[in-house]
Amino acid sequence: MNTKRLLVIVGPTGCGKTNLSIRLARHYDAPILSTDSRQFYRGMAIGTAQPTSEQLQTAEHHFIASHDLTENLSCGEYEVQALERLRELFGHHEWVIAVGGSGLYVRALCEGMDDLPHADAALRNELTERLQREGLASLAEQLHGLDPVYYETVDRNNPARVLRGLEVCLQTGRPFSEQRTGQKRNRNFLIIKIGATLPREELYARIDSRVDAMMEAGLEAEARALYPYRALNALQTVGYRELFDYFDGRITREKAIELIKRNSRRYAKRQMTWFRRDPEIRWFAPDEDEAIINYADLAD
Repeated sequence: MNTKRLLVIVGPTGCGKTNLSIRLARHYDAPILSTDSRQFYRGMAIGTAQPTSEQLQTAEHHFIASHDLTENLSCGEYEVQALERLRELFGHHEWVIAVGGSGLYVRALCEGMDDLPHADAALRNELTERLQREGLASLAEQLHGLDPVYYETVDRNNPARVLRGLEVCLQTGRPFSEQRTGQKRNRNFLIIKIGATLPREELYARIDSRVDAMMEAGLEAEARALYPYRALNALQTVGYRELFDYFDGRITREKAIELIKRNSRRYAKRQMTWFRRDPEIRWFAPDEDEAIINYADLAD
């Protein structure tokens, strides 16, 4: 029986995953590995709700502000790097906590990704510039022509997903959907998945309050510092896109804040839709520590 255990915490933005992960890390004397596809990047601490300096001192964290904005850590590349880090961590720990709300990166860590081509830098830059110039609808329309099957399933409001599907089609000359096998890869550690959830109205209220707190903490100044890099994939993110539109004079500051709240709530809804499809996830309120620990300890 394999005694090494990866406790995976998922759930929507704003539900309390970070604090829960730290409490569980302290209980199990375990390091924490992020599966949040935006918290990997430096310079985005406020907008991505990276753990605070105090939280980082409370538990050992990995894949937090670990990569430069220009590195564009894909799911496949993350899988390779995260598994190597897990191999090191399991050399000293029986438990590792993985936490984040990026569904594809959770899947990459737990199940593996198909062997798709690495992003071509020139093509990615071209598509990103088109995204800024023409808007997401134009790229989605091209994706529909190249791969109508993937077009029907992809979140067409998510620039990263549309961009990735389109670039694979253009690089390989084949539909993205034909290259996704969905086959799971075996892992040499036990994976225990738990989901943190809250009643919808409570979650949405917390999201709205968190956006206000981010603005008070300096999100606008952070976004201004990142503005020269706004075409990068990492910055096609709720919180930054709306403020960039404000800086460009397309909307008012008040409208930008309103849209950040609305789009954050919509993102949370999409996250829940994604994770609810996974029958391996056991759901808890984010303060049910004892119940979570009992469930994790008995998993086999």
